[in-house]
Amino acid sequence: MKNIERLISQNKSWAQAQIDRDPAFFERLEAAQKPKFLWIGCSDSRVPATEITGALPGEIFVHRNIANLVVHTDLNLVSVLEYAVHHLKVKHVIVCGHYGCGGVEAAVSQKSFGILNKWLRNIKDVYRAHGEELSSLADPRTRLRRLVEVNVEEQVLNLAKMESIQKAWKRRNAPLLHGWVYDLHDGIIHRLIQLGPDSNIDPLYLYDEL
Repeated sequence: MKNIERLISQNKSWAQAQIDRDPAFFERLEAAQKPKFLWIGCSDSRVPATEITGALPGEIFVHRNIANLVVHTDLNLVSVLEYAVHHLKVKHVIVCGHYGCGGVEAAVSQKSFGILNKWLRNIKDVYRAHGEELSSLADPRTRLRRLVEVNVEEQVLNLAKMESIQKAWKRRNAPLLHGWVYDLHDGIIHRLIQLGPDSNIDPLYLYDEL
């Protein structure tokens, strides 16, 4: 069976299994989505949000890009964030990176990746901001793992700088922002950082009238 046909066949099997287990499953799913979580993750095919958290369809609103970046000029990310926070009113926004991230590894090299260079530049900037700590780590693997972690932390901070997040904090005291990292070695998620409405944010990034 061709690979693409296999996906279609597996979809039919999956759909039937859902109905066998819960006959009203698709009726509820069709009615509306009311997720409590927005997931900003890496595009890496080994890190699917619902599978690694055991969540069901409809529980997590998902945005994925290379190396789980939160870039304020990325209209795709900003639009997803606005919709999730102010229309779906999610209670949690999760940035989840993962060890062994190809985007992070590419960013620390001096190889040119064409148009990808513009995206990877954001990770290079994270490295520069944490250069003293990262350069002190002699083992390259340890250094890359730490860069994955600080990259996640920086993306959560980038979320806190967003007008849409600050507006939601003022109006409904939510959402909480979480930074996680997923370990491909054992499938376990580790918590790195959490920010909320009472977190101390550099005043330079705060908006007065929201």
